[in-house]
Amino acid sequence: MSDNANITLVRRLYDSGMAPEVTAEIIAPDLVWDITPGFPNGGIYHGWESVGRDFFGPIMPSYENFGANPEQFFADDEGHVFVLGHYHAETKTGNEADVRFIHLWTVRDGKLARMQQAADSHVLQQALNG
Repeated sequence: MSDNANITLVRRLYDSGMAPEVTAEIIAPDLVWDITPGFPNGGIYHGWESVGRDFFGPIMPSYENFGANPEQFFADDEGHVFVLGHYHAETKTGNEADVRFIHLWTVRDGKLARMQQAADSHVLQQALNG
């Protein structure tokens, strides 16, 4: 895939809000989802089912609203797409936070095979605990 095609693929995921029909089409079966330590439920997850069950499942009940807002996309010639953006979180207790992130996606054979995240986990932890 070209750099532009890779960016289009990654944008599709964000634009869909991770809609099930889109994730089923563009996420590789052996996806690696790597969340920075210190972020709620940070760790490495294998496969989209595990991401939903083991990462999102435990953290989403703490939020009234949580979403990733991509702002800039960059690609290299080795199948990587870099996304700069922010999460907007509204906790069940009424706290809000805007948390900067970078997502590094690896595209393999036209599928999203890996996501490595780094985010300002301290800001999110303050919203959850404050």
